[in-house]
Amino acid sequence: MNQKLKGLMVVGTASDVGKSLIVTALCRIFANEGLKVAPFKSQNMSNNSYITKEGKEIGRAQGLQAEAARIEASAWMNPILLKPTSNQKSEVVLFGKSEKVLTGKGYRQSFYEKGLDAIDLALHKLAEEFDVIMMEGAGSPVEINLKDRELVNMKVAEMADVPVILVADIDRGGVFASIIGTLELLTKEERKRVQGIIINKFRGDPELFKDGIAWIEQKTGIPVLGVLPYFEKHMIEGEDSLSLHDRFSFSKNGVVEIAVIKLPYISNYTDIEPFMYEEDVTIRWVQHAYQLGDPDAIIIPGTKSTIHDLQFLKKSGLFERIQMHVKNGTALVGICGGYQMLCETLIDEAGTDTGIINNTEKGFGFIPGSTVFHENKRTIQVKGIIHPHAGLSEKIAVEGYEVHLGQTKGHECPFVLLNDGTEDGYYHPSGKIIGTYLHSLFHNDEWRNEWLNMLRQSKKISYQPIVNLQNQKDQKYELFANHVKKHLDWEKVKEMVVAWRLK
Repeated sequence: MNQKLKGLMVVGTASDVGKSLIVTALCRIFANEGLKVAPFKSQNMSNNSYITKEGKEIGRAQGLQAEAARIEASAWMNPILLKPTSNQKSEVVLFGKSEKVLTGKGYRQSFYEKGLDAIDLALHKLAEEFDVIMMEGAGSPVEINLKDRELVNMKVAEMADVPVILVADIDRGGVFASIIGTLELLTKEERKRVQGIIINKFRGDPELFKDGIAWIEQKTGIPVLGVLPYFEKHMIEGEDSLSLHDRFSFSKNGVVEIAVIKLPYISNYTDIEPFMYEEDVTIRWVQHAYQLGDPDAIIIPGTKSTIHDLQFLKKSGLFERIQMHVKNGTALVGICGGYQMLCETLIDEAGTDTGIINNTEKGFGFIPGSTVFHENKRTIQVKGIIHPHAGLSEKIAVEGYEVHLGQTKGHECPFVLLNDGTEDGYYHPSGKIIGTYLHSLFHNDEWRNEWLNMLRQSKKISYQPIVNLQNQKDQKYELFANHVKKHLDWEKVKEMVVAWRLK
């Protein structure tokens, strides 16, 4: 960038300290003040993705931050998305489209200059359209082994020439050491860019931390902009599986119990989050066969590596347990990769799922058909209705997005009739087995209520009314933004943005 952006970057002392949530809140606060604000994360590593209106794939956090800012998400907001396919390789998604699969070493060696150019272009595009850019870092800005070719923290703040706020998580302990250690490992020029500190996830009496604030400010010369109390049940979707435990950790004694299989390469687990708004529903994450218990329904979510995760289910004993439950009448839903697993056969024709051309694996066999993995990925927002084949008494509209390599064929029991006339998924006549490529299926309030009432009927408990998720979601954005603003020196944050640009 040849000129300064009006904005700021939020970095953290570690992963999962709350950067994404704080940026989400700041996007809503700036938007509430009448400014056109855009989120930005130059490089995101997550299998939790978001499909834009143009069919581009970006990190889900930036999609939600755009929602909080009341704007349409675009690929400019997350030019580089890395989707792990194994412990050492990731799919590189550039400006919303799959580029290639690289090892970490290969990525650092071959992609760095291209990544810088992409980031620079994205920043220019956003600067042309928006008043303020709210930027988010990743992990820690002082990973020494990666810092010389990093594409997401202080290098990007330098490119955009914006001030930086450092966020520290006091709930995990060691907050003073994490702040001092992070600042000490920054270069002199990088440290000058850090204009404020936020203490996040504070529990207890803030009065007891006043001495701590004074010590931090005296030791660093940097103002503490706020101490944010721990915010229970904020229900804003998390960025990746690091936050999964916290997102679902609060207990509910719902009489309807849904077991969700926690796959090693789970993706888009936010498909499950709508159930947190249903008072009589309990979600239980399952990784081992002994944990499955006796749920009312089982959901197999999406995955970045369908065949690898299917093999995991077989090795762990979950494969046989799930088969047994379904034969005994337990409801089963497979979403995307989970849908693919329900077939009789999975064929990696192009080697895009496992890296082995024509690698074949037997699936659950619940669906009379096969899934074939091709070279090109389908990424698109879709709308439709529950297929008339399902025999529901009323027409139910659904919408969501698809992001998958495989195509599933061979059965004649479709689940969704899309607006373009094509069909998606599988629906067993009993309603007990459903497969679909439609992510965000359960974000559709009417369908979610229909499916849950089927489970309630089988348990002989009362039907529940439809929960309006979209209204609640926007209220949560507003509530969390107000929470952050209340405990933040907001005037100092705004002054920081303006003053830095005028330097």
